[in-house]
Order: sequence, then structure tokens, then C-alpha cells
Amino acid sequence: MHTGRNQLVAVVGAGPRGTSVTERLISQWDALPDGQRRPLEIHLIDPEPPGPGHVWRPDQSRLFLMNTPSLFPSVVPVGRAADGLAPSVVDRSFNDWRTEMTATPAPSLSAGDLEELARLGGSDFPSRALYGRYLQWTYQRLVAHCRDGITVTHHATDALKLARASSGYRVALADGTALIADAVVLALGHLPAQLNPEQDALRDGAARYSLNYWPPAVPADIDWTRIPARKPVLIRGLGLNFFDVMIQLSEGRGGHFAPDETGRLQYHPTGREPLLIAASRRGVPYRAKAQLDSYLPRSVSLRHCTVPALRSFAGQGIRPGFDHDIWPLLHRDVLGTYYATMARVAGAGPADPDAFLIRLHAALDVPGPGWATALEELLAEEMPAAPRLDVEGLARPFAGRRFADAQEYQEAVLPFLDADVDESVRGEDSPLKMAIGAMNAGRTVIKTVVADGGLTDQAWMSELRGWFEPLVEGLASGPPAVRIAQLAALARAGVVRFVGPNPQFTIDAGTGRFVASSPWVDGEEATASHLVDAMMPPNRAVDSLSPLLRQLLEDGLVRAKVMMAEDGAPVTSAGLDVTLPPYRAIDGAGREQPDLYVIGLQLASVQWGTAIAAEAHAPADAGGRTLRDADGIAAAILTSGR
Repeated sequence: MHTGRNQLVAVVGAGPRGTSVTERLISQWDALPDGQRRPLEIHLIDPEPPGPGHVWRPDQSRLFLMNTPSLFPSVVPVGRAADGLAPSVVDRSFNDWRTEMTATPAPSLSAGDLEELARLGGSDFPSRALYGRYLQWTYQRLVAHCRDGITVTHHATDALKLARASSGYRVALADGTALIADAVVLALGHLPAQLNPEQDALRDGAARYSLNYWPPAVPADIDWTRIPARKPVLIRGLGLNFFDVMIQLSEGRGGHFAPDETGRLQYHPTGREPLLIAASRRGVPYRAKAQLDSYLPRSVSLRHCTVPALRSFAGQGIRPGFDHDIWPLLHRDVLGTYYATMARVAGAGPADPDAFLIRLHAALDVPGPGWATALEELLAEEMPAAPRLDVEGLARPFAGRRFADAQEYQEAVLPFLDADVDESVRGEDSPLKMAIGAMNAGRTVIKTVVADGGLTDQAWMSELRGWFEPLVEGLASGPPAVRIAQLAALARAGVVRFVGPNPQFTIDAGTGRFVASSPWVDGEEATASHLVDAMMPPNRAVDSLSPLLRQLLEDGLVRAKVMMAEDGAPVTSAGLDVTLPPYRAIDGAGREQPDLYVIGLQLASVQWGTAIAAEAHAPADAGGRTLRDADGIAAAILTSGR
């Protein structure tokens, strides 16, 4: 039985976040008692296909990999993520879908999908194209499930303008049509952005001297055939996008990797590769993920950086800082995991590992700053020859070292890459990778507790986002180990060279070429006529080039969140200003906007790690947080005006 007039919901953005909101709307509507369901119209607005959206298009190169294994992501609540939520009408995580499609392939799967599925396991890293196929399948199943009283319509165009109407909102579309919506959800995802001053200078200089500059972009959007063979190309950034550039310009050009007699990968070129000259602040790439059969290491158990411990600050009326209150707890767990793993691995630790572990926990439990002294005293007695772990120093492996020339630096980076691969292969037996695993586990805990004002503004900006975020991303958000092994092979084959830490990128007016140099590497500078900024456009609302978001900001329907720096100066932060969940937008005058909701990347000022997918089977208030956000928005919409 249907009651009341139709309720129309506009979801702007049909990628993973928009798909999650759509799924929650359908699943919650489906679970309503008879007689309480209003006819519901869901309108998804996105020029890209619903489900995968822009970033996860199934037609992109299969060389572009996810940086999480198959067992991790989900776009719908499954397992513990579904506790307390309406059951999903499409109850499949990516790994569930992978298993099902391997056994009973859907007709929509391509030959490439079937080939990848045949070799893909739960611990393997899927292509972004295959994950996009899962998202597409999920959306199609959602639409197919809809029964009488609920419809889903996709508008393959952009939303250009949003304005208050007499009842709800008027959404003007690029195809000339308009919708009058009772509620609007902004699930905008990755958006093009203005270049920063340094990038602006590189772009302008490229135009002046007829050079080729590729600004930050989604890798699948770039025409890689424009980069010539055998010519030097400067690559700025050694993060995740770098590996997409690297593999597209090597294996994507017909080259192949094969193990030598020692098992180390060798690269066999075709001659169509450019010379990639890469640089980043660290001077080295993100570290590889450990090879595990789970997302977080099974041997890692946090004892200090726990949800109850971090929430105890609020219970005491304290709004914590990061450096003073949270980092010391996580630091204990990271070091504890490192030395406990070392003690567990045969031949690497003390004579009596069990007794050492008891003493280790006792040292780390010492209150205040005294724990560090107690730990060092224990190590001096029990493990005097063991290498000490400088956690923050992991981000600067060559700190303070000078190199005579680029070749000396190249010869220093190669052993670093080889060692990183070896540590990844050791998996649970690697003290270093388990310490990084503890940091990653702590990141999930911290994300849960610091959301929605759980951290001081100054700590959020200069501590959590200022130094810890780059550290943990460089250590825990890296590629699968095979990408580091391939990078080492490319470096040995002369296809990749490294500039050095803290690089500077300029244009030499005399030669009319891009120049890259490192203050720590002497000798000849690297020059090229081509430069690629290997990074995504920055997620910063006020710098967005999205016509819709710019209009919303200019009209004052939304505003960026302003935080207070340590000196009391206001600072415009990256994300939009919103209420507490379900995250209604706040306008330029500080007023809550009824029935206008925000989810995903534009929540960057109230949530940390908004780009990370929901973790399958994780609790809804932890790794499944984005699914809880979608659930809260759907519940608010369906109960509005009831």
C-alpha cells in the first residue's frame, strides 16, 4: 500500500558514495511496514555510468590496480557493517561478488573480466576496472530489485545549479531540464581543481616554451600515447598515481616482466618506453603493502590506541590534541608490535620471548613520558643488537645524506626497494611491516574517534593532517609488493631514474626545458620537455572547478568549514561545513539547510580518510563508516515530512 505524494530525491554523483546512498534508500524503503511507504523517486545525476562513476569506469586500463586487496572493499553493508541496519537488497561485498562471478559468471562480464577473475584471489589486488564492474553490477541489481512504488532514474548529464524552491530544491541540469527535489544529496566525489601557484607556473611556462605539462588528473583520463618513446619525462610524485604512470608507460607499451634465476624481476623493454625521471619529497615511493590473508595483520592487537582509550578524553571533558594525547598511545602500539614481532621470529629476539613480551608490555604501560625510557632500558638488556625503530624517520630514509651524483642516489634507492619487497613477502614475520600494520590499525581507530569535532582545530590541521597523514599514507597506503618489484626492475633496466628528496621543479628560460633537482644530490640536473604531475586533483572545496560547487559557494547555499589555527587566525579548511550526522549542509550565514546532505570527499573537514572505501564486514562505526553515513542520510530523507 502506498501513502502520500511521491517523494523525489536527487543524488548528485553516481559513483560509490552515490550508489551507497541509493542502496540505503531502497533497502530502508523496502524494510518499511506496509502502509508507511510513500512512492519514492530517486534521480541519480552524473554524466558517468551509475555505480562506477568517473574513477572506477570498467573500460579503463586493467593495468590500473586498486591499493586494497579483494577482501577489503564494499559499497553495501555486509557482515558486521550491517548490524543494526536495514538488510541490504544487494548483500554482496566485492569479494562476495568476485566469488560468485568466478563460479557463475554474469553475461555482462567481458573477456578481460573473466580472465582477471580466474587468477584473482581474496588477498590479491584487483584492477580498478573490475571493481568498477562490481559497482555497475550492484547498481543494476538495485534497479532490478525495485518494486512497485519506487523508481530509479539516471540522468547522464551534469547538475549545473541548485537553488531553494518553494518546496525543496530546484536542480538545473546541463541538458536543459530541471528537477524539483524534496531532498538533495551531494555525493560529488573527485572534482577538477584549480592549480596551485607552482603548478600554474609550470603550466604557463610550458605554454611559453612549447613544452608538455600534464596537471593532476585521474590516470584513466590521460592520453598516454602523447608521451613519446625514448624521451625523458619528469614525473612529480611517487605516490599511488606514480605507479599508474610507471606501468602504463612500460608494460602498457608492450614490455614485460619476468623473474631471473634468483627470482628477482627483470624488465624486458620494447624500445617504446620513455625515460621516467621521478621525484618526491621523500625521494622514494610509498612502501608496499605486506602480503597477508587479511586486511589488517592477524598478529596485530592494539593495547593503547583503542576506541575506549581515545573516547576517555571526551569522558573527562577534554578535547584532545593529536601530538600530546593520541600519538603517544599509537606510538606505543607501533613500537610494541615491532619488538614483539622481532621476539616472535625465530633467531631474531631474546632467549625467552614470552618473558620478554611480559616485560615489554610492562614498559609500554609506564604512564607519562617514562615509557620511552623504560622501553630503551629493556631493549638494552634483552635485545642490545636489535635495530631500533624510528617511526617518524621511516618517511625520510635518506635524511641528512648527500649524494655525489644521480647514479650514487640510484644505487642507494635500489637496495631500499629490494628490501621493501623482501619485507612485504615476509608478511606477518616482518617486524617492520607489522609495525606499519599497527599504524594502519590505529588509523582506523583514530578515524572513528576524531570525526565530528573530536579533535582540536589546531591538532586537526597541523598535527593529524599536517605530519601524521603524510607519514601513515606513505607507509600504509602503498601499492601491492609487485609494483615495487617492478619499479626496481625498471630502474635496473634504465627506464626509471630518481632525482632525490625535496625536489625542485622549474623551467630554465635559457634552454626552454623543465628542470628537476634535489638539494641532496649533486651533479647534473635532470631536464625534459615533458612533465607529469602524478597526483589526483586536490580535494579542497574552495579550489574546485565544479560549476555546481562553485555556484553553491558563491550563492551561499553551502560554505567551506573555517577552523582556528593555533594563533587564533581563521583558516579555510578543505571540506564543507556541515551539521553532525546526517551531515546537512550549513549555508553562508551559518544556518542548517534542511534536506541538503553531503557525503564523501567533501566531508574532509569533519572526517579523516574520506577517500578510503568502506571495509567489508567492519563495524559501521569503524571501517564501514561511509555506509553508516549513507544509512543516516537515507533514514533522514525517508522520515522527513512523514
